[in-house]
Amino acid sequence: MKYVITGGAGHISKPLAEKLLKAGHGVTVVGRSAENLKPITDLGATAAIGYVDDTGFLTKAFAGADAVYTMVPPNYGTSNWKQYIGQIGKNYTEAIRANNIQYVVNLSSIGAHLPDGAGPVSGLYLVEQSLNTLKDVNIKHLRPSYFFANLLANTGMVKHMNIIGSNFGGKDFKMVLVHTNDIAEAAAEELLQLAFTGQSIRYVASDEKSTDEIARILGTAVGKPELPWVVFNNEQALGGMIQAGLPEEIAKNYAEMGNAIQTGVMQEDYWKNKPALSSVKLEDFAKEFAAVYNIPLS
Repeated sequence: MKYVITGGAGHISKPLAEKLLKAGHGVTVVGRSAENLKPITDLGATAAIGYVDDTGFLTKAFAGADAVYTMVPPNYGTSNWKQYIGQIGKNYTEAIRANNIQYVVNLSSIGAHLPDGAGPVSGLYLVEQSLNTLKDVNIKHLRPSYFFANLLANTGMVKHMNIIGSNFGGKDFKMVLVHTNDIAEAAAEELLQLAFTGQSIRYVASDEKSTDEIARILGTAVGKPELPWVVFNNEQALGGMIQAGLPEEIAKNYAEMGNAIQTGVMQEDYWKNKPALSSVKLEDFAKEFAAVYNIPLS
């Protein structure tokens, strides 16, 4: 089988490509830098160097593929993030149609049932809708929950303010969390089996913890077992992200996503279609959090 994996150097795409190569398949990894892809090409993958906003490039990169894995890489320089994400979905749709590819595993997100109000995830709604216009193509939309890795953005807050938090959370507020390794495992399973038909959704989650538990477990890992989870209002969250250096467009989208988590609409379809939890737990990720936390400032 020949697979094309977009986002080739990423935390999901890289281990996914490695699993497919180990299984003896041909793999092309799409990325913007040959150097970043070298760890995978050294294992036998072929590199396709270019940009996913170039439909002509994607059409060539997808040529001859039996199945593709699609994801939208981050772009913090865009003036309309949701529109950008939606456009990449259209580009993928065109390249898949042009090559008559029969199987697609698409990285989406919990909350992608929401056409608006969920920040960048509402952009992924547009991606799903675009891919679903393909006729006679089998599509599996992976909808992972909130990435453990997103919590790494709080290391500075924990270190300098002795708090952790966001514009979601509170007493008994439960978060659904996922490790990128578990997403890669799910994607590999779908691509190796190719047992899905039509258009379907698969939720991926590793753990479910209250925000107070998140604070306690991560705090304990860095020597602050009494670390509190603080809930900010939307304005405070937006201002904090802008102060931390995020562009306003990106910060606005993240604040909107946090609000969707807080109101519960982000997770509502997940709870209706709750999957079995994967293997990595918050206690496992806490070691990664502590490692980043303890990196000395240069």
